[in-house]
Amino acid sequence: MIELKNEELTVRVAELGAELQSVKDCEGREYMWQAGPEWPRHSPVLFPIVCSVNNNTYVVDGQEYHLPRHGFARDTMFTVISQSAEKVTLALHESEETLKVYPFCFNLAITYRLEGNRVHVIWHVENTDCREIHFQIGGHPAFNVPGGKLNGIIKLDRSTFGSEDDEPIDALKSYADGSHDMVEVPLEADGGVMEICNNFFRNDSVKVHKSQTSRAVLMDTNGQPAVTVDYKTPVCAFWSPYGKQAPFVCIEPWYGIGDPRGFSGEFKDKPLMNHLQPGASFMSRYTITIG
Repeated sequence: MIELKNEELTVRVAELGAELQSVKDCEGREYMWQAGPEWPRHSPVLFPIVCSVNNNTYVVDGQEYHLPRHGFARDTMFTVISQSAEKVTLALHESEETLKVYPFCFNLAITYRLEGNRVHVIWHVENTDCREIHFQIGGHPAFNVPGGKLNGIIKLDRSTFGSEDDEPIDALKSYADGSHDMVEVPLEADGGVMEICNNFFRNDSVKVHKSQTSRAVLMDTNGQPAVTVDYKTPVCAFWSPYGKQAPFVCIEPWYGIGDPRGFSGEFKDKPLMNHLQPGASFMSRYTITIG
């Protein structure tokens, strides 16, 4: 386990999955879900897919491959390539095992950097193959809900891409089995305020797409920000396991999305797919602010 620390935060990161597992403030309060029977993870890295491919099967150049939900990175050991008191970078590249399920060569680096009361999570994907590669990437951090039960408020800020604050926000039509259609339905939110409770996730995750938002704020019991997540991703999803009354909510910035119902095309043609030419790279980040 890797520990980063400054005057305001103490963060722990596991080499397995390059997973952020703990964020504590200077008074020792824990903000990350500490795993448990309701959900055994903390903040998995989603790569090279986000959500699922239909029947765990996808096609590259006519050949079938198989990947579990959210891909393999979250269950693979990363290597620490640099580390200081407030920053660490972990890396993963293709192997004999990954090539069986994802036929591309790549370098994936995940960096965590502290800055005051902020944790910057930085993704870097490099194409080391001799052909174009296709991938998706996303975050899945789970935050403890202030008050210790799934009953709280998340405020969404509109994206800066010309949207008006009073415009309604849409989400993708989702189903209880985790699937979805690329069809927009109104988000259950009033002025960007989502009142989260167990029933809010009756149709699995709530997926806000088309870069409609750029910030999600989990409020504490006094109506003050507890955790803020800033992102520039095309999708941000929200999830807690339905029926378990788990006292956490995931705020998930995604560059990608699962197969819509009925999709059977080539991997490269999936909705919200990212493409890299040989030698090219992709970099983005999201930021977690405490308090």
